[in-house]
Amino acid sequence: MIEVTNVSVSISGKKLLDDVTFRARPGEVTGLIGPNGAGKSTMLAVLSGDLEHQSGTVSVMGLDPASSSKKELARARAVMLQDVGVSFEFLVRDVVAMGRRPWEGTDRETLDDRIIDSALAAADATHLAGRDVITLSGGERARVALARVLAQQTPVIMLDEPTAALDIKHQEQVLGLVRSLAQQAHVAVIVVLHDLNAAAAYCDHIVCLAGGKVAAAGSVAEVYTDTTLSDIYGWPISVSITDDVVSVHPARRYATTSEADFLSLVANPEHTADTLEPVNQS
Repeated sequence: MIEVTNVSVSISGKKLLDDVTFRARPGEVTGLIGPNGAGKSTMLAVLSGDLEHQSGTVSVMGLDPASSSKKELARARAVMLQDVGVSFEFLVRDVVAMGRRPWEGTDRETLDDRIIDSALAAADATHLAGRDVITLSGGERARVALARVLAQQTPVIMLDEPTAALDIKHQEQVLGLVRSLAQQAHVAVIVVLHDLNAAAAYCDHIVCLAGGKVAAAGSVAEVYTDTTLSDIYGWPISVSITDDVVSVHPARRYATTSEADFLSLVANPEHTADTLEPVNQS
């Protein structure tokens, strides 16, 4: 269980989270959505223990992330951040094996090899096991990072935009796997998503942040209304439901006046590359 009660965070005088309250339950996928700068990644940093809050309370499986030891937290929650870059030369299998470190010296350690293999397979990364991480594409690195999270085997999983670098096949595979983990292994999953249609398809509960506050929370049906989403995102949005499938449709538009001015400038033949004078390099 994740419980957030009246949490506020300020950095350099700027309030990033303001009186945020919500719960994420075992067996459910809780989606954090909202516009850029709403506080989603900040909230995840507080939950993971990477950022301390100034007021309110946070509980992750009964632990306060701000005061718990790294080992306690590592056994309670696994985290996949937006930035999954690795600057050192590690084999993929070694990176995934890092997820097993919290269980060193315990009975669970005897299952390491089997769990690492199954985590690689679940993330569709078995064929990458012998590769050097720095040779991987962004999407491949994201799948390796997911495999590490899976190998950690914690009751809480936190994912910050896990599908951002993935092709459509792997987006669906990852979110389907996350949903299955919640339902079958009774894991509490909290995931930050920008894709509103994906969030509607795979999340049981939605928490929508805007300006550091909870702007809406509840089931997909409760949060996904034309008025609510349009107000939160500051853009006309319509929601349709066909055969129980929720679809979000943002309004399309042409260039604004300021954008049109810029486009006319760059489209002017006098400013194209073909008409530029050569640079004198003498």
